[in-house]
Amino acid sequence: MYLGKSIVIDGSYGEGGGQIVRTSLALAAMSGQRCRITNVRANRSKPGLRPQHLTAVRASSQICSGRVEGAAVGSREFAFIPGKIRAGDYSFHIGTAGSATLVLQTLLPPLLGADRESTVVVTGGTHVPWSPPYHYLEQVVLPVLRQFGFEAHLSLQRWGWYPKGGGQITAHIHPARRRQMIPLDEPFELQQVSGISASSLLPAHIRERQARQAETVLRRQGITANISLLDASAASAGSFLFLCAHGKDLLAGFSALGKRGKRAEQVADEAVEAMLHFLRSGAAVDVHLADQILIYLAMLPGSHRMTVAAISRHLITNAWVVERFLPVRFHIEGDLNRPGTVVKKDLD
Repeated sequence: MYLGKSIVIDGSYGEGGGQIVRTSLALAAMSGQRCRITNVRANRSKPGLRPQHLTAVRASSQICSGRVEGAAVGSREFAFIPGKIRAGDYSFHIGTAGSATLVLQTLLPPLLGADRESTVVVTGGTHVPWSPPYHYLEQVVLPVLRQFGFEAHLSLQRWGWYPKGGGQITAHIHPARRRQMIPLDEPFELQQVSGISASSLLPAHIRERQARQAETVLRRQGITANISLLDASAASAGSFLFLCAHGKDLLAGFSALGKRGKRAEQVADEAVEAMLHFLRSGAAVDVHLADQILIYLAMLPGSHRMTVAAISRHLITNAWVVERFLPVRFHIEGDLNRPGTVVKKDLD
């Protein structure tokens, strides 16, 4: 195990999960700072690195000619010594239904700092529990980041459900350029709702019922939704509903996954209720977007203020990790799981 001077990150802090690993890897690669992560995923039922996390570790090392010590499936401590970020064409295979989007989440910030475009192909789960689905990144996160000056685009070659995975995402990542900051503290102004109701290897009525239920419930609230139906090609069965709320400057996304014994109407109700809860919050940014753009706010100079639909443990933990690597501070106002405000400031 590497024991030289490095930033030591306690993986049991806050929510104590894989997000600490991913954010630390991204920031270490970006900043060129060595890090050692202890107590990896200490708060999970199966602590230590899982295949998805190990893929992110190895991928991070590859894109910056780095060195990793002590990382294997099950490792509860490892060191990452980054080198220089290298643009290029990369391909990573998780080997399970582990989240491909979370691997991309790790690689995106450092590759945005490269000197030319990179292409990254990740194979694994594209629509799986406990991770952002492909459509959330493609239709919500990246369009918002592009307004900040962070340019990346995704395409979906194959869907990957739990438990077989096998989905494939390709990302085209361009060198970052600066744009004017968009407001992140004004109430979300809903203009329209689009959506996708998809299923694989299941009767067509599953996706049809998901869409019909979502449209019916939203119509009762005075909201018209345009939901497309999709028969998705995949190696295993699955269903999914995604709703994208289009605001004046921002986007917000809400989704739910089907599973055996779960009615299509329940899938729709989960996604719809999440969207309605967000709209009632009066916030600018949905709970998941707040967590995912935090690292990019840290990369932008100056002070920024963001109102969020709920203060999550992920958000608090992510802010803590970012402050370990970069000269910024986040002031988080509000109670856990309630609407709040995040203020980012640069340190002198």
